[in-house]
Amino acid sequence: MFVGMALAVSLFFLRFWRKSRERLFALLSLVFALLAVERSVLAFVRGDHESRHWIFLVRLLAFALLIAGIVDKNRRQPRRFTFRPR
Repeated sequence: MFVGMALAVSLFFLRFWRKSRERLFALLSLVFALLAVERSVLAFVRGDHESRHWIFLVRLLAFALLIAGIVDKNRRQPRRFTFRPR
């Protein structure tokens, strides 16, 4: 169920990226696609498989991309409020 919802959200952000060309939407689309891949791979791996922890690196990559996208978006915005002494 999570895989389908993550793919739907990924397509949702992809549509917004195609309209606005905003990098944050592209990264969010990639993040949710990676989370869908990670969950679908976990569904087919046995619970006692010793290399299962490597699959969680995909989740780590997804969250790192999410943080990088948010930081990038906040750094690129111009400052709206400036202090002007009277």
